[in-house]
Amino acid sequence: MNFEELVRQTRSIRRFHEDHSISMDVLKELVNLTRLSASGRNLQPLKFMLCNDRMKNAEIFEELAWAGYLKDWPGPVAGERPSAYIVMLGDTSLTDNFGSDPGIAMQSILLGATNLGLGGCLIGNVSREHLRAKLGLSAQYQILVVIALGKPKESVMIETLEPGGDIKYWRDAEGVHHVPKRTLEELILPLK
Repeated sequence: MNFEELVRQTRSIRRFHEDHSISMDVLKELVNLTRLSASGRNLQPLKFMLCNDRMKNAEIFEELAWAGYLKDWPGPVAGERPSAYIVMLGDTSLTDNFGSDPGIAMQSILLGATNLGLGGCLIGNVSREHLRAKLGLSAQYQILVVIALGKPKESVMIETLEPGGDIKYWRDAEGVHHVPKRTLEELILPLK
């Protein structure tokens, strides 16, 4: 698959084949992509906690909120939950400003996951203090985002956002997840 197709297929996946295991080696491979990616001032202030243990996954799951636009959907049901998580942390002993490093790292992980036939979802709505306690994290580490990973159990379609249309993603009667995207013409402003 070419790079554009990889980007098109890298969607937020929120329902997984929970019984599909992801090895610790695969999680390390995904984090290694972040190590090889750009870092502001080459500071490399991000750290990661990896989890592929069902019991610990359940504890992490309890501290996450899923799909804010889908008000009647509390998140994936048992059997459709992630097989693994990567908890992205900012090491405040190195800096308290992580700049664009988290975004670069998240995209590297998601592209890598898609390339391996997996899917992921970036979750920023996290009960950080509860999760901190469950993970035994010291105050040195700021929880930036939790990346849920697994084998996709849903289809996600990109839709063209019509002028005046709604940017909110939605699901149809068959459970297909639709994501409206602005047109390229709307994104590019003329140079004066």
